[in-house]
Amino acid sequence: MEITKIELFGYRNYEMCEIEFDSKLNVICGENAQGKTNLLEAVYYCVVGKSFRASREKEVINLNKNLAKIKVYIKKDIGNSTVEIIFSRTQKKTIKINGIPIKKISELLGEFNGVFFSPDELKLIKESPEDRRRFMDVDISQTSKQYFYLLTRYNQILQNRNKQLKSNLPLENLKDVIKIWNEQLAECAQKIAKFRQNFVLMLAPHAKKAHAFLSDGKEELDIEYIGIKETEKKDIVMALEKNFEKDLSLGYTTYGPHRDDIKVSINGVDVRTYGSQGQQRTAALSLKLAELYILEEATKTKPVLLLDDVLSELDDNRKKRLLQFCKSTQTLITCTKFNYAIDCKIIQIKDGNILKNS
Repeated sequence: MEITKIELFGYRNYEMCEIEFDSKLNVICGENAQGKTNLLEAVYYCVVGKSFRASREKEVINLNKNLAKIKVYIKKDIGNSTVEIIFSRTQKKTIKINGIPIKKISELLGEFNGVFFSPDELKLIKESPEDRRRFMDVDISQTSKQYFYLLTRYNQILQNRNKQLKSNLPLENLKDVIKIWNEQLAECAQKIAKFRQNFVLMLAPHAKKAHAFLSDGKEELDIEYIGIKETEKKDIVMALEKNFEKDLSLGYTTYGPHRDDIKVSINGVDVRTYGSQGQQRTAALSLKLAELYILEEATKTKPVLLLDDVLSELDDNRKKRLLQFCKSTQTLITCTKFNYAIDCKIIQIKDGNILKNS
């Protein structure tokens, strides 16, 4: 599976453009604020239906336009397809697959897969567990619509349970209501935890291998799922009941998959707490590269790799190793300058215009 072409209209600083991609390494060059990251964002939108930026969707519409469009052309082992997204100032965005509008994001997931990484993804290692849960959720959802549904359902139930914890119901009535939510929450929690446990088990050896490659065998990376230990629904219900008084005093649910985390270690040391910035960066990149293997194993097709301004953050040896790795799958990588003797397609961008596409 690969992207052969993208068309943009009124998308951020792109008035109108069409870009064809090579099946291997595509290098997107240009100075800062010219539209390189915008291009990767547009591709990623067509992977998961959302941006990797925390912005309002209407912000992607060019100031001179009333709507924006993204259309990607995908070549598959059997047949081809298109994904089109239309943003409007007055309506919700529309997503079409092969020209047919879809009703749910879950229908888009898996149409084609991608992995995105930028220096900002360092938060995957350094910051809150929420970032590492999001990492798991995005990846698993690309290969399992069941997981996406479970996660959506779980969050709805969790919201309802938290709402009741803050209500003014008499204690006995509240306990009866909470018991109902506990049953429903536990059913989803059990399945979500199993998905995440399996994901981390599958990811671990690939992340170890990727990190060993990038570090030239000098470091060993390990990852561990930190989450609920109970495997039976009844045990999860009991844990929720045990935490009731605590939850009531705080006004929110303190136990469940929404508190999960991943522990990342290098040479047996917690990299989040004790790792250098260089180690944290390489660890985060290794997790992302490991995603490629997981997605390929699950879908039997290679995902597209989207790398934003990564080369500027690595030393020369790791740059060369990363570029060598990029030969194994279709890659779109942005940079300000590219001076490496490697077979690739250069796409030069300035002010949202394509100066070179060869």
